[in-house]
Amino acid sequence: MPSITDVPAEQKVCIIGAGCSGFTMAKRLKDYGLAYDCFEASDDIGGNWYYNNPNQKSACYKSLHIDTSKWRLAFEDFPVPEDWPDFPHHAQLLDYFKAYIDHFDLRETITFNTRVETAEQTEDGGWQLRLSTGDVRKYRALMVCNGHHWDARLPDYPGTFEGYQLHSHSYRDPFEPFDFRGKRVLVVGGGNSAMDIASELSQKPLADALYVSMRRGVWVLPKYLNGQPADKAVLPAWMPPKIGRALARRVIKKSVGRMQDFGLPEPDHEVLSGHPSVSGEFLTRVGSGDILPKGAISHFEGQRVYFKDGSRIEADAIIWATGYNVSFPFFSDPNLIPIENEFPLYKRLVKPGYESVFFLGLAQPLPTLVNFAEQQSKLVAACLAGTYHLPSRSEMDRVIKMDDALHTWHFYKSPRHTMQVVFNRYVHDLNQ
Repeated sequence: MPSITDVPAEQKVCIIGAGCSGFTMAKRLKDYGLAYDCFEASDDIGGNWYYNNPNQKSACYKSLHIDTSKWRLAFEDFPVPEDWPDFPHHAQLLDYFKAYIDHFDLRETITFNTRVETAEQTEDGGWQLRLSTGDVRKYRALMVCNGHHWDARLPDYPGTFEGYQLHSHSYRDPFEPFDFRGKRVLVVGGGNSAMDIASELSQKPLADALYVSMRRGVWVLPKYLNGQPADKAVLPAWMPPKIGRALARRVIKKSVGRMQDFGLPEPDHEVLSGHPSVSGEFLTRVGSGDILPKGAISHFEGQRVYFKDGSRIEADAIIWATGYNVSFPFFSDPNLIPIENEFPLYKRLVKPGYESVFFLGLAQPLPTLVNFAEQQSKLVAACLAGTYHLPSRSEMDRVIKMDDALHTWHFYKSPRHTMQVVFNRYVHDLNQ
């Protein structure tokens, strides 16, 4: 029997990207003996977790530690090192990824320094790809694993800001690519990156003044509860969501208190009605006066920033921690281009009518994409192997609406919440 590398391309499937979703999918296909090619634009695996990735798609900054504890990010069949801290540094996570692909002999199946430039569906339902090498290849199915934390979203406000600006995606450390020491810095956003970067730069030897602008109040959750990583407390999948969420809210509020008591804007939504911002330091920095909270921006005049409450500040630099667009630059079919990050998929994997393309890691789970993608890869591989059959298009449409109500009903309307899933319930449903 020929090896999977000897199979003609048109009989193979193709994986775009070798981040955690891509190489997890590769491992699962190899388990099934399914032939595949995996193309990675960079010179190594890791995607977003490859610091200073030469493909410029990584959002890692030098001090970044993952907000998910080691107990919640491990692959099922490849445990994390026992001596890891509770919340590992990005370099440790990348080393773990490299150990994973070496352990399962996946590296030789990945083609590096090769981008997929275009992907067009053929009349027989397969896919024709044009690569950055100039090669054109055909595949029977396509796995999209190009990530969703690289296409920076930037807001538009009246006026012009004449200081230094960058998106958090390009932030690396307090000194490069811009020296923030002694500067008046405004961080815009209320997510995890905003919390981390603001906490780092607000230290007295660094920024002269550190402001954080939020359009709306957010709940800042701790990394630890009762001396344990907070994400170790997991409600069972069988518990009704409303009951479980009510219990969790009670515990969180008792532990964290009211955001307005720290000088932050009062959230206009309940705890867990927005994607949580997790930080073990941010509230302390705010309470210490190192971080100065501001509301929504109104407009700019030179280096003056005006806010909707009528106040203003002078700023030397702005860091836009304002999220990302979901993008697939290789697709030209308008049906495969998300609008405002809206992209309904059956089980967050398949778009009805396009049953030969699978989108992995295209969700915002709690805890993390690592084991989320691992769970998705099981269903995709089973589908490609013929042991699982997708339902009819009408049934997929029905399930999409049902799942959207199940996973996102409690979140306020925002592009940030279009891809949320309740991890335990999602995995439970995948196994049904």
